[in-house]
Amino acid sequence: MGDHEESQEDEEKWVYDSSVDHQGKVPLRASTGVWNASLFVIAIELSERLSYIGLATSLITYLTKVLHWDVKSAAKNVNYWIGVTTMTPLLGGFLADAYLGRFYTILVSTIIYLVGLLLLTMSQILPSLKPCSDSTTACKKPLKVHEVIFFVAMYMISIGTGGHKPSLESFGADQFDDNHAEERKKKLSYFNWWNCGLCSGVMLGSTLVVYVQDNVSWAAADVVLTTVMGINLVIFLAGKSRYRYSAPQGSPLTPLLQVVVAAMAKRHLPLPSDAGELYEAPTSIKNATRLLCHTNHFRFLDKAAIIENGYEEEVGAITKTKANRWRLATVTQVEETKLVLSIIPIWLSSLPFGMSVAQTSTFFIKQGSIMNRKMTGDFEIPAASLCSFVAASMIISVLLYDKILVPFLRRATGNERGMSVLRRIGVGMALAVVAMAVAAIIERKRLRTAELEETGGSTSSSMSVFWLVPQFVILGIGDGFTVVGLQEYFYEQVPDSMRSLGIAFYLSVMGAANFLSSLLITVVDTITTTSSGHGHGHGHEGWIAKDLNKSRLDDFYWLIAAINGVNIGAYLYVATNFSYKTVKGITHSNSSPAGTTTRDFHDNHRHVNV
Repeated sequence: MGDHEESQEDEEKWVYDSSVDHQGKVPLRASTGVWNASLFVIAIELSERLSYIGLATSLITYLTKVLHWDVKSAAKNVNYWIGVTTMTPLLGGFLADAYLGRFYTILVSTIIYLVGLLLLTMSQILPSLKPCSDSTTACKKPLKVHEVIFFVAMYMISIGTGGHKPSLESFGADQFDDNHAEERKKKLSYFNWWNCGLCSGVMLGSTLVVYVQDNVSWAAADVVLTTVMGINLVIFLAGKSRYRYSAPQGSPLTPLLQVVVAAMAKRHLPLPSDAGELYEAPTSIKNATRLLCHTNHFRFLDKAAIIENGYEEEVGAITKTKANRWRLATVTQVEETKLVLSIIPIWLSSLPFGMSVAQTSTFFIKQGSIMNRKMTGDFEIPAASLCSFVAASMIISVLLYDKILVPFLRRATGNERGMSVLRRIGVGMALAVVAMAVAAIIERKRLRTAELEETGGSTSSSMSVFWLVPQFVILGIGDGFTVVGLQEYFYEQVPDSMRSLGIAFYLSVMGAANFLSSLLITVVDTITTTSSGHGHGHGHEGWIAKDLNKSRLDDFYWLIAAINGVNIGAYLYVATNFSYKTVKGITHSNSSPAGTTTRDFHDNHRHVNV
């Protein structure tokens, strides 16, 4: 009994989750991690999003007004840039998990990001690199050197974001110990508050920064963004002594490949009737590797954990040799491989939602740019500032969810999370259908108004830009459910050694969705332009013409709404049959408060209902 109490006191004082402090020692719970460290990370995310959104929301405006590209080319290139920016985290997350560690990945990528911003600022300030050599004349054909430097800078920012985003978010979540009840409960709110910080940066970037771009100069805005990123780097380094660090464990893909190879090598062996006969490695509180419970899906992979005849007595030595790791895997390794396979259908079914979100930074903003944006006097709302409605509604929905809905659902269902992650994602997907339908209806009204005004000889739109607010707000609320849910899902449902890569999987949903949105624009434009005059008529050049008043964006929005509607059916099927990650309690040397040992396999056990 005395040993048990001593063990509990030791666990309360120190953090035994394989993390270390800045000196490489076991972290002291009282002075490291939790909100004491994660608030630093959230503050950094706020400032980084201010920089990113300040560029992303105005990119289509810059391409059309400064570089004089047509709307289709500009929209596709915005989607390409956002797509690359949200796909590069796959590489950044892999490097963080495998080799660099999250802290150093964040540090290196922030420096790359800062260099990109410096280059962008130079392209606006240095006479030889500015859009036009003579600033006193209208710039109808920008200098080629400016375009080259501009896009080099923008894609350097993409690379910087690729390391920054997956590592920073997972680094913040790493500050909470999953094996400690109190810290685990606090962690349930982490992603909500992370997104509040993120959306605060979005609001500042899409209002203050965009205002400077529109009313002062692009150069002044770039100076502000570069300064903010420099401050970002200082803040990150200031919290160094408060962080908990997870050491990189080599390629997280190798153990998964070993499971597949071992299962194939033993494909002719029969599976044991008792899952307890499969091999599992022991663990202890001092080496708190989390063990996963056995599940019954992808049963073929269980063969990788079968102990072959003649190896029973030396099974402990088998996994210590490199050669034998390709012949025998632990149950936890097998279950981790199953987890990675299980997230693929969820990833695919999240893409249509991402296609809806992609419209907020392209066509939604372009719509706003040709509507009446005047408020009082001569003040006009910058079109890119409309994105602040997404951020504001997301903040409000996340706060209401965390402070009101979750406590209510906890009492009603007894579920620690209140609502399961996949259910939360599904709610946001349904809202995306509503948002795109609303966008289509409002765009049809705008087109009718434009037709009447054109008939009357007017060249300016009288329809207020505030008609677009509902579609931004509904998508913002949807983000509060689906985006936050996807972040939690991809962080929690991947192997512990792949958490940066897990966040990268979430970001790649948005990246792939932007590429799909560009592809959809190309396909729709090709089909509708070819058949122009046989459909709606009215002299339209197709659904997506250079002049939005000659386009049929309402039909394009209805198409995206339909794609999302059909996708919800597929998502419900996948989510209903999904098996959540099941974690076994840590085995103590003298006690087992979690009620499990390394040989317990309860398929229906839930350590945390994630």
